[in-house]
Amino acid sequence: MTDRPLTLMAVHAHPDDEATGTGGVLARYAAEGIRTVLVTCTDGGCGDGPGGAKPGDPGHDPAAVALMRRQELQASCDVLKVSDLEMLDYADSGMAGWPSNDAPGSFWRTPVQEGAARLAELMRHYRPDVVVTYDENGFYGHPDHIQAHRITMAALEMTALTPKVYWTTMPRSMMQRFGELMREFHEDMPEPDPAEAAAMAEIGLPDNEITTWVDTTAFSGQKFDALAAHASQGENIFFLKMGMEKFGELMGMETFVRVKDATGAAVPENDLFAGLR
Repeated sequence: MTDRPLTLMAVHAHPDDEATGTGGVLARYAAEGIRTVLVTCTDGGCGDGPGGAKPGDPGHDPAAVALMRRQELQASCDVLKVSDLEMLDYADSGMAGWPSNDAPGSFWRTPVQEGAARLAELMRHYRPDVVVTYDENGFYGHPDHIQAHRITMAALEMTALTPKVYWTTMPRSMMQRFGELMREFHEDMPEPDPAEAAAMAEIGLPDNEITTWVDTTAFSGQKFDALAAHASQGENIFFLKMGMEKFGELMGMETFVRVKDATGAAVPENDLFAGLR
């Protein structure tokens, strides 16, 4: 036993990702006295600018957007009581197929070993007991999410650390409910074409393949407020439109797949720190 606090490290791609997939666990474990470390890999410069301006539109200044999103990220971390925020500050690569994917300095273009070496230094410093990031497809194919997965797994290989490692996911039953809510809020929403519907059906995992179900219902208010802190991206954050009650109903359970473990804790589990305390 040591005096070092139990530590959770979440590795995310952009400002606001921390709230969507892990806002509940960051808030819950902070409340339990666990050190929470957030690593945000990009500056978010491909996000919306003032008035919803998109990259390439008049009025979209990536540097100004990045500064605004940095301030919003700090506000989100304050809401979630994140202990330590680390930013790698790579340029946001944008969505798949955008020219920004291959822009100089973009996260997607950065050699994996370079990003991994920087992250490995942070891991050696904080010595996390639990590490959370995305799966190999970045959950839904976003280039920066995929790159965050790659550098995280490579960084772990560079260290002698043996944390429990988790990938964020959603159960297919929850994805189905999310689709129903989308149609409730957008009655005129057209039916997706078959190829798009098939792709959506592959997002997430069957419920019985999810190893870890963490109840964060008591922290839904903090998670909602953390998302709301990213006000500049409100157009893209559908969850804010459903209101607090519906939000808590849909987003009060955060789910993961455990991919590395040295504790032998049984699955399914309801605590990322099962076997560690």
